[in-house]
Amino acid sequence: MNATLPQQPCAVASFAQLLSSTRRGARLARLLATTQLRAWDVSPDVTERAEQIVAELAANAALHGRVQGRDFRLTLTLDTTTGLLRIAVTDAKGGQLPVLPTDSATYGETGRGLFLVSALADRWGTEPHPPSGKTVWAEVGHRPT
Repeated sequence: MNATLPQQPCAVASFAQLLSSTRRGARLARLLATTQLRAWDVSPDVTERAEQIVAELAANAALHGRVQGRDFRLTLTLDTTTGLLRIAVTDAKGGQLPVLPTDSATYGETGRGLFLVSALADRWGTEPHPPSGKTVWAEVGHRPT
């Protein structure tokens, strides 16, 4: 006798795309993220925050994480049960992992991207991506009003 077990709906949706380490690639990352989040029917609150985070992380990957001839990867992972979205941008330049500066006054017109990520994300961090890259990630969930 063959019994069929009920299937649970997929609780995790994911999207990943390699993009050129250029300004154009960074812009495309934001557009692709927005399109994917709308397709997943993510709340406008989470989508707006995620758009800005993707823009900052992708711009950093194209500017600071660029290695000639190497792309960066945008990965979005949505836990549909909890509504938690994880954004990860992996580039080819490891070296020193980015940290949130302690004094915003030391920066002129640039250097505020991680402050924005920190303000918009519920959590964020970095991790090495062997052999020579790094991943900067952020998690965004629904915030009650």
